[in-house]
Amino acid sequence: MLIVINKSYFLRPLLLIFTLCITIVVQAQLCNGSLGDPVVNITFGNGGGPSNYTPSSAYTYTSSSCPNDGFYTITTSSTGCFNNSWLSVTSDHTGNGGAYMLVNASYNPGDFFSTTVSELCPNTTYEFAAWVLNMLAYSGIKPNITFSIETTDGTVLQQFSTGDIPENATPTWVKYGFFFTTPANNPVIVLRMRNNAPGGIGNDIALDDITFRPCSNILVTSSILGNNNDTLNICEDNNSQYTFNAAISVGYTSPVYFWQVSTDSGAIWTDIAGANNLSFLRKPTTAGSYWYRLTVTEQSSAGIKACRIASNNIVVNVYEKPLVNAGGNRIMIAGHGIVLNGVVVSNDNPVYYWDPPDQLSDINITTPLATPVTDKKYTLYAVTAAGCTNQDTAFVKVIAGIFVPNAFTPNNDGKNDNWRIPFLDPTLGATVSVYNRLGQLVYHTEGAVVDWDGTYKGLPQSSGAYVFYVHFKNDYPDIKGTVILIR
Repeated sequence: MLIVINKSYFLRPLLLIFTLCITIVVQAQLCNGSLGDPVVNITFGNGGGPSNYTPSSAYTYTSSSCPNDGFYTITTSSTGCFNNSWLSVTSDHTGNGGAYMLVNASYNPGDFFSTTVSELCPNTTYEFAAWVLNMLAYSGIKPNITFSIETTDGTVLQQFSTGDIPENATPTWVKYGFFFTTPANNPVIVLRMRNNAPGGIGNDIALDDITFRPCSNILVTSSILGNNNDTLNICEDNNSQYTFNAAISVGYTSPVYFWQVSTDSGAIWTDIAGANNLSFLRKPTTAGSYWYRLTVTEQSSAGIKACRIASNNIVVNVYEKPLVNAGGNRIMIAGHGIVLNGVVVSNDNPVYYWDPPDQLSDINITTPLATPVTDKKYTLYAVTAAGCTNQDTAFVKVIAGIFVPNAFTPNNDGKNDNWRIPFLDPTLGATVSVYNRLGQLVYHTEGAVVDWDGTYKGLPQSSGAYVFYVHFKNDYPDIKGTVILIR
C-alpha cells in the first residue's frame, strides 16, 4: 500500500540543515506513502538521567558525557572525548536543545537498545525511523546496526541493517528506517537494535528521535491547485468555495474518514464537524493560514486517534485586504492647495497610488497636496504583495472663498438656530473665537466644525452683536466680522 505522495509535502520536514549538525535522510526503506502523526516518539528528553530503553543485561548507564566501552549516557552535549577522537556534538538532531543517547560499543557485538511498544494499532502499516550519528572523527571501526521489529514471542516482523556507517568531518545525523505491518491479533511489538561490529577504536554512535508513524496512501487533491501544488493563496474578500478530493489505497475493510484543520501550521489538528467523506467543501473564512488534511482509520479503531493515517496537507492562505482610508471629503479655497489625508495600513508591503493624477503633488504618497481648479474626485488604491486590493475615495470641493453668516436665531424653532460656517474644512486647523461686547470670549473652537448655539457655559446669551475672529495656521487670510444674535 505504498504510493508516492506530494513530493514537496514529504521532503520539507526532513531536509533540515542546522549550523552545528548536518542531517541526511536514507529514504530507500522509509514510507513513501502518507504518514500519520507519531504514535511513539522517543526523544530522550533533556538529558540528566539514565534511559529505561536499554536492557539491564546489555550496556551500563554512566553520567559521563564521554562513556567508555560498553557504557551509554543521555546527554545534550559531548566534546573533547578521548583526545578529540570523537566529534564534538553540541546538540541533538533537531538542534533545539534536547538530549540524545550516546553509546560506546562493547567489544563484542550484541544488543544495545531494546524496548516494548504497545501503543500501535492492529493490522496497520507503520514507518519506524531513527536518527544515528557516527561519533568517530577519523577512520576506525564503523558502526553497523540492525534494527529489528519483533513480536513478544521473538517472531521477526521486519529488519533493516544500516551497513557500515561512514565517518564525516562534521557531525552528520542520518535517518534510517523501514516500514512493517503489525499483527492482526496483538499489535504489541519489541524494538531491538543490535551492534554488528566489535568495539575498540571506533563503533561509537549517537542516537536520537525514534519514531513510529502509521503509513499508507492517502492523497488529497484539488483542481484549483494544479499538479504537484499544495498551497492556495487568496484574499479575504474571495467568497469562492473549494472542493478537496481524497483517494486512499486498497486494504481498508471499513474505513472511517475525518477531515481536519490546523491554524498553527500543523502543530494542532482539529476534526471538522460533519466532514467525514472523501470530499470536503471548504467555505470562505476570515484571514489566516488554514491547513487541511484527511485522516483515515478502520471503523474498529475510529475512537483511537493514534490509529489514524493522515494525507498530505492542503494549505489555504487567506490574506487580509489593506486598510485604505482616503481621508474623507475636503473643501479647498480656490487658489490654495489642500492636503489629502490618506491612510494605508497593511503588514504585507502594500503599493498604493492616487488616481487621477491631475493636480496632485505625488500620487505615490498617502498625503499629497491637491490643487484642482474645479471639483475633483480622487481615489486611493492599494495592493499588497499577496495581490489583495482595496480603495477609498475623497471628493475635493473647490470654493471661491469662505462665507461667514452674519446672523442667527437660537429660538429652537428649527430654523437657523445655530451659527455655523459652511465649507470651513476642520482639517485646515482654523481657530474660531467669538466675543461679546465686553470682550469676553463666549465661544471658541480649533480644527473642528463651527457650531455655536448662542450659549456660554450653558446660559443663553442676550441678543446683540458679537465679534468673531477666524485665524488660519497656513497662508489663508484671517477673517474678522460681526454676527448678530437675534432672539
